[in-house]
Amino acid sequence: MNIPKLKKGKIDFVLFTTIILLVTIGVVIVGSASYNSALYFQKDGFFFFKKQFAFSILGFIFMIIILNIDYHILKKYNEIIMLMTIVLLLAVFAFPPVNNAQRWIRLGPLTIQPSEIAKYTVVLYMAKSIERKGEKVKSLIYGIFPFLLVSGVYAALVLKEKNLSIASVIMIVTVIILFCSGAKMIHLIGLGSLLVAAGVVFTITEDYRLARLMSFRNPWLDPKKTGYQLIQSLLSLGSGGILGVGFTRSRQKNFMPEPHNDFIFSVIGEELGLIGCIFIITLFIVFVWRGIKVAIKAADVYGSILAIGITSVVGVQALINIAVATGSMPVTGVPLPFISYGGSALLFNMAAMGILLNISRQSNIN
Repeated sequence: MNIPKLKKGKIDFVLFTTIILLVTIGVVIVGSASYNSALYFQKDGFFFFKKQFAFSILGFIFMIIILNIDYHILKKYNEIIMLMTIVLLLAVFAFPPVNNAQRWIRLGPLTIQPSEIAKYTVVLYMAKSIERKGEKVKSLIYGIFPFLLVSGVYAALVLKEKNLSIASVIMIVTVIILFCSGAKMIHLIGLGSLLVAAGVVFTITEDYRLARLMSFRNPWLDPKKTGYQLIQSLLSLGSGGILGVGFTRSRQKNFMPEPHNDFIFSVIGEELGLIGCIFIITLFIVFVWRGIKVAIKAADVYGSILAIGITSVVGVQALINIAVATGSMPVTGVPLPFISYGGSALLFNMAAMGILLNISRQSNIN
């Protein structure tokens, strides 16, 4: 296999520093948020902390390796990656469901969530295809429909796993990439309307999703069931005040189901206060800013679309997670990138960061 020679330039140091800060904060906060539940269920208060720390080191190694391999090599393996992702998405149905959802492949102590791969697989496909199609992306038939069809297949498989949130992320990122690639606004408005309508249908046809939507309007109507998570999240954020109650001193994490996962932002709010929340949000804003700059300065269209897609995946997930934790949208299971507990999610996110930094290395970022 002939690996293209990498043009060795300087990486975007601001972007690199932001990623490392987010991952480091994530590992530390996972340790604090999970300590009590880990001590009770796993008999080791540092159980989740040690796993997240190990995956962060492995993820960092992945990022550095990918950073030093020309990202254009991904074009050669695009179809293989797409096929393998579909196989993995189907493989989850061979494993027993957890909480009525089939999202994981379990191989001994390792757990893989294929939907985390699917998000980036769609980005890789669109980057290669848009570069090849050029101005045809503005066409409804040759531009919008093929991308909608392919992204829709991956989103449908993820949705079948009972994961509407990640399926929505895939479709939202698809629209963002098409918008940035020059697709006609009238087509995008129509596509957006179609996706909203589909989201409504998928929500009202599942009892648990409809219950979440209704509880979002007033979680105190059912404080012990559908409104429980949001109420605990709001109490946690409110308890933190401006400066927080102090690191490791959160009380609400003892009442919140798996506080180290989807509602970890609430624990940050309680322990580190409004200041801590603003700092985390600022880091994500800086990440998106530098990601956009990488896309603008990319050496080619392929690199530009890759940068847009990778940045969008992280940005959209962060926005949804924080909105859920603050009661700004219905409860949905989207983890906070780099910070929420999850080994496979962290590995794939860090691998994607290697690609993003690789793109910055082959462009002029000032």
